[in-house]
Amino acid sequence: MSEHAQARGHERIETSNFLMIVLILITVAVGGLVEIVPLFFQRSTTQPVAGLKPYDALQLAGRDVYLREGCYNCHSQMIRPLHAETLRYGHYSTAGEFVYDHPFQWGSKRTGPDLHRVGGKYSDEWHRLHLLNPRDLVPESNMPAYPWLERAAVEPASMAPRMVALKRLGVPYSQAEIAAAGDAVKGKTELDALVAYLQVLGTQVK
Repeated sequence: MSEHAQARGHERIETSNFLMIVLILITVAVGGLVEIVPLFFQRSTTQPVAGLKPYDALQLAGRDVYLREGCYNCHSQMIRPLHAETLRYGHYSTAGEFVYDHPFQWGSKRTGPDLHRVGGKYSDEWHRLHLLNPRDLVPESNMPAYPWLERAAVEPASMAPRMVALKRLGVPYSQAEIAAAGDAVKGKTELDALVAYLQVLGTQVK
């Protein structure tokens, strides 16, 4: 192709909004497929890490509270493999730790600290006090308080359907676990559930 023909081709693309948009979309789609599709076939991204267990009923209820209250807007659950990050938060995140999370809570925004390795770092009572009034423990915190969680009960009848839905997505819940889910959360508050969820985060990899 001559230089003149190439110039005319470039000019046609650069002067046509529609053609430019179509070509950009095609480029992004092809690039995305090349980057994403291989991940579905890599064992490291599709297989659980050794010892990984699905959330139990109370932890699952807590995760739903975490999502409902928008905690993910300020807290990431992805520790990047950078020296400064691993010094502060611990071992970097691996895809195998999140194969039972639908959806996973990776992200980049951190108004508050990363929560991936928070499990076991503080006591249950610390988490309860922090959720009820963060500034009692961290005076400079801008996190809102969640006092209503202490008064809201977990609904036992809702747990089995949640587990059934996750089982259809590949989470290996047994029929016995599903049947016992309601009894496992009876008398528990949403605060209890959220603390249980926080206490299990990142405990599969030491």
